[in-house]
Amino acid sequence: MRILVVSDTHGDFNSLNLALAAQPNAEMIIHCGDGAAQIQYLKDAVKDKTVVGVRGNCDWTSDLPQTEVVCAAGKKIFVTHGHLYNAKFTFVQLEYAAREENADILLFGHTHQAMTDYHDGLYMMNPGSCHGYYATYGYIDITDKGDVITNVVRLNGR
Repeated sequence: MRILVVSDTHGDFNSLNLALAAQPNAEMIIHCGDGAAQIQYLKDAVKDKTVVGVRGNCDWTSDLPQTEVVCAAGKKIFVTHGHLYNAKFTFVQLEYAAREENADILLFGHTHQAMTDYHDGLYMMNPGSCHGYYATYGYIDITDKGDVITNVVRLNGR
């Protein structure tokens, strides 16, 4: 199973559509916040995929949840924007929150800095910001054997 992961689109529908076009086989799309309008667009336009989205610190009027826990291909995924867990300063609070949910995968945004890591059974990913000239996104492959592979990609031609 492939999961497209984006965050911090901040109104950039063009970059979001480029990421969508680059990952046509993704079965699920997860948006880690700061793009409430883009999350609604995904829910309305991409009917053949599961769409999950959370509220970011710039989604002031959104009624999206602050966190989501979803299961995909036998893996539990904890999704948040990151601002409530001081993501710009440390990943410790994020990691604790994900572990409290018994998550296998932690997805967050907020910092606009893409990263992937693995720590003591927990896969962590920030897909960076899918906005502007240096736009990035992530994807996760969960194999039939249950292996998790995380990747961050810079949008081509930008």
